[in-house]
Amino acid sequence: MKKAIINISYDEEKLSATKLYLEQKGSNFDDEIVKMLDTLFNKTVPSGVRKFISMKSESYITDSKSGKSEKHFNRP
Repeated sequence: MKKAIINISYDEEKLSATKLYLEQKGSNFDDEIVKMLDTLFNKTVPSGVRKFISMKSESYITDSKSGKSEKHFNRP
C-alpha cells in the first residue's frame, strides 16, 4: 500500500509535551496518529468503500509478491 505524507501546523509546545508523555508511557507519537486516522477512516468512510480499499490493498500485496505489474492501481 502506498503511503501518503501529511503536513499540519500545530502548537510546538503542545506537540513537544505530547511526544514527551507518550514516550514516558512507552508509546510512539506516529503510531498514535496513525491509530487516530484509522479510527477517523472507519468512522467516516462507508463500509463498502472500506471493503473495496481493503480488497485493493490485498491484491496489491499479492501482485507485489508475485512481481506482476502494478499498473492497474495507477490513477489517471
